[in-house]
Amino acid sequence: MTTKDRAYLKGLAMNIDPVLSLGKSSLTPEFVNAAAEAITARELIKINVLKNCEDDINEIAYTLAERSRSEVVQVIGRKIVLYKRNNDNTKIVFPGEKIKKNDKRK
Repeated sequence: MTTKDRAYLKGLAMNIDPVLSLGKSSLTPEFVNAAAEAITARELIKINVLKNCEDDINEIAYTLAERSRSEVVQVIGRKIVLYKRNNDNTKIVFPGEKIKKNDKRK
């Protein structure tokens, strides 16, 4: 992911609400599966890390990205933003990226 792509995704992430909240139990297999499903459906997700989660937020972000095969866009405060392109149903078009003729994006 290029710096421009990351900046574009950060801009998009500003307008979305967190879809998951990570609490005291931290990274359980169930949470990782829920995050992976959300990333597949949305491509870009924001996760809220609650105050009762005592683990390091950066460590959580990169571990979760590795386990869900996604990329960390940013960690800011107690929020994590992850991105993973869905080649079957791409929703995010980067600036300068060409859309294929038979692509069904809206």
